[in-house]
Amino acid sequence: MQPYPSEIELAMKKYYTTLSEKDRRRYAAIEALKLGHGGQGYIAQVLGCNEKTVSRGLDELAQLPAQPPEEPLLRKPGGGRKPYDETHPDIDRQFLEVLQEHTAGDPMDERVVWTDLTPQDIAGLLATHHQVQVSKSVVRKLLYKHKYRRRQAQKKQTFKAVAHRDEQFTKIAELKAEFQAASNPIISFDTKKKEYLGNFYRDGHLYTLEELRVYDHDFNSQADGVIIPHGIYDWQRNLGYLHLGTSKDTSEFACDCIRSWWYQHGRAGYPQATALLGLCDGGGSNHAHHYIFKEDLQKLADELGLEIRIAHYPPYCSKYNPIEHRLFPHVTRACQGVIFSSLALVKELMEKTKTSKGLKVVVDIIEKVYQTGRKAAEDFKQNMRIIFDTVLPQWNYRALPNQTVI
Repeated sequence: MQPYPSEIELAMKKYYTTLSEKDRRRYAAIEALKLGHGGQGYIAQVLGCNEKTVSRGLDELAQLPAQPPEEPLLRKPGGGRKPYDETHPDIDRQFLEVLQEHTAGDPMDERVVWTDLTPQDIAGLLATHHQVQVSKSVVRKLLYKHKYRRRQAQKKQTFKAVAHRDEQFTKIAELKAEFQAASNPIISFDTKKKEYLGNFYRDGHLYTLEELRVYDHDFNSQADGVIIPHGIYDWQRNLGYLHLGTSKDTSEFACDCIRSWWYQHGRAGYPQATALLGLCDGGGSNHAHHYIFKEDLQKLADELGLEIRIAHYPPYCSKYNPIEHRLFPHVTRACQGVIFSSLALVKELMEKTKTSKGLKVVVDIIEKVYQTGRKAAEDFKQNMRIIFDTVLPQWNYRALPNQTVI
């Protein structure tokens, strides 16, 4: 039985939660009366209450006077349940005593403390050690009162100190401001975690009619194929682009992805562009110290006729790369729990990535086979048109197109 559309059911549920217990019973009863046979069970399901609650509401409605009183009935002054801090004046001290034996902290920062107890555990210990009976909701209020918050660890601390780290962050901020003012594109790029096609386990949950069964071991040798997702995030337009490779993650593959993005999307979005800023970490296919990446980048700059400026994030700072928090987490969420049975399915799932702030994602497939172990040409260093910055040259340089006068 479902006489109401889902949006009406949602509105009923929202209104129901704003009422007092008495008014909830009576509201549920009135809605059940409207529907007739089967209405009690349906309303109980919609509002998330017990059918006995609806029945009790019907009884209360039947006992109401035929004529409403001239003035509404209000709770007597002082009526109702007393606040927990009035019935248990020592609750704060008892609460802190319980937590004292179950609290850990950061030896380097006295402000960082945590407890391994759940609200239910704390309520149980209060009852055991102090003979105080309180609900989990009261415990949550006490936790909030004493500044305990439910938090997840954040990966915001760098693994180790890196020389000139802050200088490079300042440099990147200046470059972004410069390119934005000149209406030149700013892209953040990186390769996401490699995925395998086949009946393998993947994190996440799905609504299914039957149990999903996958292999109990993830042997890559049993995979039907491999997917190398290379991402490009357009920082100014909040657009994401993914290229799904089926071979290897190489510098040539990374440059091919930038080439594909420019021809299909970039030049249309930035028709007056004279240069391109690429933000990336310092490892993998875009390694800061590998000249093969610079050689492939030089070829790309020659073909596009654009100056390509690269700014690498310092070691152990890759999480600050915009693509790591502006694109990749949302792509992961869009694919959670789904078994990657085919390349077409992966493309379809990733294209559904979106956020409330307007992020959209375009996905293309690159089936080219890439060779690993390539080295830069012997004469590349002598003839290259790569200009390193005088400040922090290991992380900042430009690839000039061949028609540029150095």
